[in-house]
Amino acid sequence: MTETEVSQLLRRCHLCPRQCGADRTGGQKGFCGAGANVKIARAALHFWEEPCISGGRGSGTVFFSGCTMKCVYCQNYRISSEGLGYDISISELADNFLRLKDEGAHNINLVTPTQYVPQIICALDMAKERGLDIPVVYNTGGYESIETLKLLRGYVDIYMPDIKYFDDKRAVKYSSAPDYKRTVCAAVGEMLRQTGEPVIDADGMMKKGVMIRHLMLPGGLADTLHIIDYINSEYGSRVYFSLMSQYTPVRRSERFSELNELVKRKSYEFAVDRCAELGMENVYIQEGEAADESFIPEFSGKDEHSL
Repeated sequence: MTETEVSQLLRRCHLCPRQCGADRTGGQKGFCGAGANVKIARAALHFWEEPCISGGRGSGTVFFSGCTMKCVYCQNYRISSEGLGYDISISELADNFLRLKDEGAHNINLVTPTQYVPQIICALDMAKERGLDIPVVYNTGGYESIETLKLLRGYVDIYMPDIKYFDDKRAVKYSSAPDYKRTVCAAVGEMLRQTGEPVIDADGMMKKGVMIRHLMLPGGLADTLHIIDYINSEYGSRVYFSLMSQYTPVRRSERFSELNELVKRKSYEFAVDRCAELGMENVYIQEGEAADESFIPEFSGKDEHSL
């Protein structure tokens, strides 16, 4: 993809399901908060993903600023909602990919990347010409446009979408994401069409495939069970599934007081038991106390590699 093609896609932005039409090249910002330039908050090795992603050397993770969702409980709200980060050029983004590879990263992990897909494709083209040959991971909240996902065919090896909700009322209430269920189910289907079934190497590292994540929320057990049943019936062993208990109430709110607590251990264990009863394979679970702010990366808002 050329920089001219990038500009064309940003001139009337329809990259996400919101179809806001912002002229990002003309100084407007989309619902996501992104303008014409790529903005990131961190590019470093990350060791807290699932074992088949982080491995022993870490995942080469780039945290992008802004987000197409507005989750009221987002642990990374400083970058997703408050815009913390710094601008970089497309060529500098490519440099970061290559630096992470040189540091030993198992993969390039793009976190909340939707609003920058055209620039990412351009950067990947540049990096691949210079020797980038490790898997690319697309780490998303799942609220994706099929047309945008199709642009990524041949660029993404591993998709890691969330399925946050099956109840659209909860999706609107907590993430301002109408029609979430239909949208995320269609998106996961497209992702699986692109990658095929999981490919795991001899060291246990994922090379291709889809890993669906679900973060349990307080009081959300019924929704979680619907999601587990759907994943099992629709995809079976064709995907990996990560059931997370690490919800941490970092943004306490009177408006959403029901979210100001941890997920009850019994609720999480009930969900784990449902996976076992269904005979689900390829499931990651979290044991012990996973809810802890120490697992949230530090975001300085500065390019620490140029200081």
